[in-house]
Amino acid sequence: MRLRALLDTDALGLKLLGGEDELDRTVRGVMTTDLRDPSRYLSGGELVLTGLAWRRDAADSDPFVRILVQAGVAALAAGTAELGDVPEDLVVACARHRLPLFAVHESVAFATVTEHVVRQVSGERAGDLAAVVDRHRRLMTSGPAGGGPDVVLDLLGSDLDLRAWVLSPAGRLIAGSKSAGPALPPDLCARLAAGHLAAARSGRRGPHRVTLGNTVYSLFPIRSGGRPAGDPRETVLSEWLLAVEADAGDWPAERLDLLQGVTQLIAVERDRRDAARTVRRRLAQEVLELVQTGAAPAEIAARLRVAAPVLLPGLGAAPHWQVVVARVEWADGDIEPGPAAQALLEEILVDPRATGPEPSDRIAVAHTGEEAIALVPLPAVSAEHDGSEAGVLADALLDAVAEPLSAGLDDDGRITLGVSAAVHSAEGLRGALEEARHARRVAAARVGRVCAAGHQELASHVLLLPFVPDDVRRAFTARLLDPLRDYDRRHRAELIPTLEAFLDCDGSWTRCATRLHLHVNTLRYRVGRIEQLTGRDLSRLEDKLDFFLALRMS
Repeated sequence: MRLRALLDTDALGLKLLGGEDELDRTVRGVMTTDLRDPSRYLSGGELVLTGLAWRRDAADSDPFVRILVQAGVAALAAGTAELGDVPEDLVVACARHRLPLFAVHESVAFATVTEHVVRQVSGERAGDLAAVVDRHRRLMTSGPAGGGPDVVLDLLGSDLDLRAWVLSPAGRLIAGSKSAGPALPPDLCARLAAGHLAAARSGRRGPHRVTLGNTVYSLFPIRSGGRPAGDPRETVLSEWLLAVEADAGDWPAERLDLLQGVTQLIAVERDRRDAARTVRRRLAQEVLELVQTGAAPAEIAARLRVAAPVLLPGLGAAPHWQVVVARVEWADGDIEPGPAAQALLEEILVDPRATGPEPSDRIAVAHTGEEAIALVPLPAVSAEHDGSEAGVLADALLDAVAEPLSAGLDDDGRITLGVSAAVHSAEGLRGALEEARHARRVAAARVGRVCAAGHQELASHVLLLPFVPDDVRRAFTARLLDPLRDYDRRHRAELIPTLEAFLDCDGSWTRCATRLHLHVNTLRYRVGRIEQLTGRDLSRLEDKLDFFLALRMS
């Protein structure tokens, strides 16, 4: 607001004593002080209110005014309740330094002036910010814009003094305003996301109010593409949220509308990022189709060579790969699980300590309608040094997302995740896919709304064998191994020892043939006979595991 507007408000009881030529100055705030040197509390643009308690004699006026001018204040308003009139030495000092001076009538409280200025300045700031938000929205819908969500959050901080952050549904910090101070700790992010998801599942309209400790947060959903709210289960696990450190319950409609505009602006950035994922999704879909249809390794390798520079630009050597499989299931089964699982994997397959949207652009996720499958590239050097530890770990993934996602699933949803070991070539990708799928089924056998299992846990099945009932053990082993035992008795073919050695050598033809002192062709003949007699395929992880368990239980 302008200084001139203060004089036009009769209720304030202000009288201009000097500085008529400076009345177009802008007032950005108000401060009451009787300190001799209040400079540490001034940032510029304030209307300073004083009761003159700092003044002992005429010599004090000029130093006081000089301090205010150096701090960049807009004007000084002196109360007349104590002295009756504003001292002439103060009027002279203000004129000398070109600082506008008002007298405040003794019947008007400083609180009245303060409330009026704050209300006017806040309203004007909100209007200015709304105009900025609208301008940015038009720019971003017509072409690229720089800065991302951080720019909008900085506007909230600088113009409305609001600390705000953008979070993923799993509680990862995507953006925060500079004025928000240090980044929110991961546990607080997870609790905010959990509060938002729980409220969203309840059907309540946002913003949602969450109190953590002594702090109140208002949580606004960021709906992609301005999509209206439908069944919350379709989007609750993939939508971002805007967390504001304030209680929006007592906000006027204008400010609520402004924050809704901010969420729409951030949603434009989200949509642009999702559009950029189209190429990565297509690459993942193509690789998945090649793997599942049994394409030649050379063809798969060629497609991976195309995918690698898109996902890890600037990488010299071919990366290693991990596969992560996810499935989202709802009790009534009315919602197609694949797309929801795809969006979820794209959000959670990022180090929870990472900030910003960029790290999530290093994976490619496809879906089959029932499940989502992610290809995660790993720099080859790291993968060679410590194997799968360089990539996604099931336990770490579960720890990072279980709390918020469980709140979003409520009592009718479930997420299961499976993680493969890292493989270094196209030949290993089919096995990695089967491994991740089997790990997901292991996770599905557990209790909980969000469950994950890694490749390391597949070998732990042996720990369950003592708890399998005897009749089940006998039936299982007889169905798989009796045809081989009968054949061995009749032909002395040693199929059972061959099967044990083949599994112990991890399906390596060369190592197994060396161990058994056989020619590789003889080994292939025996394995082919095993597959013919049992109807199983020893190139499939599931069948290998079944044989492994049958041999352990026999």
